[in-house]
Amino acid sequence: MKLLLWPALLVLTVSSPGLAVSTGDHAAAILPFGPRVAGSAAGEQARAYLEAQFRALGYQTRRESFTYPRFDDLGSDVRVGEQVLGGSALQDSAGGEVSAPAVRVPGPGTAADFAQVDVRGRVAVVQRGQIPFIDKVRAALAAGAAGVVIVNNASGGFRGTLGVRVELPVLGVSPTVGAAIEDGQPVTLRVRVREGQVQAVNLIAFKAGMSKPEVLFGAHLDSVQGAPGANDNLSGSLAVLEIARRAVGTPLAARSFFALFDGEEDGLLGSRAFVKDNPETVRGLKAMLNLDMVGVNVMPLMISGEAPLVAAARRAGVEASERTSGSSDQVPFRQAGVPTLFFHRGLDANYHQPGDTLLDPELVGQAAEAAFKIADEVLGAVPAR
Repeated sequence: MKLLLWPALLVLTVSSPGLAVSTGDHAAAILPFGPRVAGSAAGEQARAYLEAQFRALGYQTRRESFTYPRFDDLGSDVRVGEQVLGGSALQDSAGGEVSAPAVRVPGPGTAADFAQVDVRGRVAVVQRGQIPFIDKVRAALAAGAAGVVIVNNASGGFRGTLGVRVELPVLGVSPTVGAAIEDGQPVTLRVRVREGQVQAVNLIAFKAGMSKPEVLFGAHLDSVQGAPGANDNLSGSLAVLEIARRAVGTPLAARSFFALFDGEEDGLLGSRAFVKDNPETVRGLKAMLNLDMVGVNVMPLMISGEAPLVAAARRAGVEASERTSGSSDQVPFRQAGVPTLFFHRGLDANYHQPGDTLLDPELVGQAAEAAFKIADEVLGAVPAR
């Protein structure tokens, strides 16, 4: 096994011919583009690269565009003395900069808790937990706070949503950052946000002349801000490409769609758009197989879904369990009545972090092989159309 290195990026590649080298090469080409946030230039570069790979295999491609509103954190923090400490703006927070003393609020941040301290014109610091974010922020607003810092109740930072637009800057921080903010200490809270429309694009590959697939292999190509997205979810996207490669010249190629969804990280929006915009296609599907985070061996490959596909997997010699948990792109299809399977290896330590720079091509290949076998079993030995 050899290691390929780029600045801040690492991909495992085995030195044998075939899948692993090919997958490693694809990863090497895509990861330097950077985080593939929906609507970003990096996302488009990755999509164009993969579109070219599908076409080189003899598939046709089409792009399906959709738009949606999105709240973006452009880089928010809190200054404590000479330290600039990072955090994440809560979605639906207002932007703004506030320089004022910090006031630590006792309890979870109910109205009664805020009544015990004076936060007027100040930055309220409150602990996460027990009540919704929006209840804490509304109580802070009613008490006259100029800004709110919510301290995580677990290690690390967090991203959160208020659910309702509030005219108050709100920052979520880690316990370490929270501990650095002392009661009465002057701080500068800076919440930089942008709200606008995202132009997102799903990429679909298929054989010429085929409009009604029986199987759809899917994965999301987008990643979150700041995360290169090697495992989440370039690994799944490359598994779909590898399935398409293996399918060339087989009946499976002429009966399948290969889909790379955009906007998954913003709420499964790409797969939801596909289901909404392609009702006839969705009604004809016998199976949707979704691959998400299959490149890091946190645990053995987990394959789960509805009973008919679990039975097909077991007939194909692939272990699977009857379970419908997991929030990924199989969900909109399942809700539309399509049998689904979810391929996943668990959340690795770099999930949604800048350290998501690692994938193992052998693990990607194993996931692709399992999905191929199951789809072949679902369709049976029927000649290609």
